[in-house]
Amino acid sequence: MQSTRTFKDRVFLVIKGLAMGAANKVPGVSGGVVAFVAGFYEEFIYSLQRVNKTAFKLFFNGRFKSFYRYINGKFLGLLFFGMVVSYFSVSKILDYFIDNYELNVWSTFFGMILGSIYYISKDFKAWNRTTITALILGTAVGISISFLDPATENDNLWFVFFCGIISVSGMTLPGFSGSFILILLGNYVLLLVDSVNALYDTIADVFSGNFEFIKNEARMRMLKVLGVFTFGSITGLVTFSHLLNYILKHYKNITLATIVGFIIGSLGVVWPWKETIYKTNDNGSYILDSTGKQIVKNYQRFFPEASTETYIAIAYIALGILIVLGLEWYGQRTRQIKI
Repeated sequence: MQSTRTFKDRVFLVIKGLAMGAANKVPGVSGGVVAFVAGFYEEFIYSLQRVNKTAFKLFFNGRFKSFYRYINGKFLGLLFFGMVVSYFSVSKILDYFIDNYELNVWSTFFGMILGSIYYISKDFKAWNRTTITALILGTAVGISISFLDPATENDNLWFVFFCGIISVSGMTLPGFSGSFILILLGNYVLLLVDSVNALYDTIADVFSGNFEFIKNEARMRMLKVLGVFTFGSITGLVTFSHLLNYILKHYKNITLATIVGFIIGSLGVVWPWKETIYKTNDNGSYILDSTGKQIVKNYQRFFPEASTETYIAIAYIALGILIVLGLEWYGQRTRQIKI
């Protein structure tokens, strides 16, 4: 599986990792959709579920080459490298565009989700009472999640571990946004902003030879929270992959129909025309995170009026659809070359 990849394939795999990383950070967008549309979702799930008892036995016995081959290490390594690079680069650029061109960015994502629905459903021929029911249930769950009110922040370590397990669903399950689920659980700012900033500050201190942060209880607490969240994410990633691999193997049509439903339901989260509602104190002033940004509480959605801005947004929706069709074309071409 690994040896047949050309240098060009490896470069594109890193780019796919960049796209997954950026998608996973944006509330409402799922990295799993990128994997699905780009044609490597099943290999991704297969590779993750190889992180099992056999893999650990190979690793702890010092058989590192066998371990690397067994878990399809080249594939996972390149993909996760792209995700990590994305978190420190592409996702930062994306943050800038969301801050300054919010409507156009959400419109592009909305178009990409529409394109994904078309891509996944166009070749699906197994529609029957069971799969249609699965589609309806998946859609209902997706829509319900998009209209839930967020909980309050909770830094209890068991809850943080649970957040890690749940948030990673966006990477493994197309249609579920891990970032948006963290907003609903009340811990988006704690886990993806404050704790990450604490890590940045700590790395900067270490490189400058300043170890005073060890005496900083708040910093150490944040690092502990980030560590527990990371451990929960890894646990969730491996657990979900085993579960999904089994379900895809034994109930593929029902699973695909449900995934299409989840993705349709996620359109409610990425609906471009919405007003962001921020958290406020009792006196009405905005609550800020550790970077000085206002904290998102939820979104108020509305239908747009006919205007130049609306027509431009619709053009960006079309662009989003074209991006997905381009990914589909590349995915099909890659599979044909391998065959």
